Amino acid sequence: MQYSKKVLEHFTRPHNQGIIKNPSGVGMVGNPVCGDLMKIYIKVKKNKSGEIIDDIKFETLGCASAIATSSMITDLAKGKPIEEAMKITRNDVADALEGLPPIKMHCSNLADEALHEAIKDYRKKI
Repeated sequence: MQYSKKVLEHFTRPHNQGIIKNPSGVGMVGNPVCGDLMKIYIKVKKNKSGEIIDDIKFETLGCASAIATSSMITDLAKGKPIEEAMKITRNDVADALEGLPPIKMHCSNLADEALHEAIKDYRKKI
């Protein structure tokens, strides 16, 4: 299986890994077939321009692609308005990683689903 340099970079040195104490929202998704499990934490700040993802972290148990997509989605969403973050798709994640092997595309699904679940969780609380 051939991984892009971007995937390997995010797998070996993941960005925004960890937890946020008292998060604004948490999203957790998993794939029972491959065993990947992702948890995304967001901290939302309100300012003049709306609600912004001020901080975002992840915890992922899974393969190289699962860790890389978790890392990349945090980079894509950080600093964005929540409405814009809700529009991030699996293809955005895969493209930002310069591609994923076809058998690993489900990992990008998990990453965008976990982010969207965290935003939904935040919206339920406000």
